[in-house]
Amino acid sequence: MGKVAVIGAGFIGRAWAISFARAGHDVALWDQQQDAPARALEYIESLLPDLAARDMLNGADAATVRARMAACAGLEDALAGAAYVQENTPEDLQTKRAVFARLDAAAPKDCILASSTSSLLPSAFTEHLPGRRRCIVVHPINPPYLIPAAEVVPAPWTDPAVIERTTEFLKMAGHAPIVMAREIDGFIMNRLQGALLEEAFRLVAHGYASAADIDTGIRDGLALRWSFMGPFETIDLNAPAGVRDYVERYWPVYRRIGESALEHPDWGGAVLDRIEAERRAALAAEDLPKRQAWRDRRLMALAAHKRDAARDIGN
Repeated sequence: MGKVAVIGAGFIGRAWAISFARAGHDVALWDQQQDAPARALEYIESLLPDLAARDMLNGADAATVRARMAACAGLEDALAGAAYVQENTPEDLQTKRAVFARLDAAAPKDCILASSTSSLLPSAFTEHLPGRRRCIVVHPINPPYLIPAAEVVPAPWTDPAVIERTTEFLKMAGHAPIVMAREIDGFIMNRLQGALLEEAFRLVAHGYASAADIDTGIRDGLALRWSFMGPFETIDLNAPAGVRDYVERYWPVYRRIGESALEHPDWGGAVLDRIEAERRAALAAEDLPKRQAWRDRRLMALAAHKRDAARDIGN
């Protein structure tokens, strides 16, 4: 297996490290903050036994997967011999431009340079690079060791062979690539999530429902289907004759909804005060880390269930 360099060892970097090491890659972690890789590895060590207990380490034990990961003091050490780089530095354009300039200068010439950015277009921070044809965005849904989908977003100049190699690399690591034909603000996942959040904020802002009731509607309603099929397959199965039948029946309803949704709520205004007060009443701020750990354990259970259901029932 080829070596992977994980550049930036925060929330996203440490999650990618688990994913790549589980797939059999040697993983080198580097961060501008010298103690960050060690802290990331300490966190990873706390998770690996739970993943092993659910048989989510591809048949390896926790010690074997941990042994594939190492902290590097220098960026050049992390990049030496790497076949693939996953960059996870802050969402700041100038930071990305500077980091990618260093990556392009120091990484092996055939090494793919991928960014985890969720908000910056790849063209915005790679245009100036001599090796810009090997640069691409691979944006995960966090945490990627539990959620396999990852957006593959090329810049206008990304080599098609790099897109293909990246896609195959991700598949071999157990991911489900979403390959975009070209870049657009928000990519796919944040545009879909943003549309849902826009309506959720609107419903709370105008007093139609509480934040808790909206969460219930997604958690105990729509998300149950969405956990194993997407919106197009959902509507294809929700009308007797399929997707065309669904649209003919329900498009007038959705058109009326769309016309009523032209007003945009101010997410940062009074509605945020209401939602934050409701959330902090349900979960104290100091309990957020504990609840995040609970979320990840639930995701482990769901990922294990989906794996077993796909084997026993089919995709």
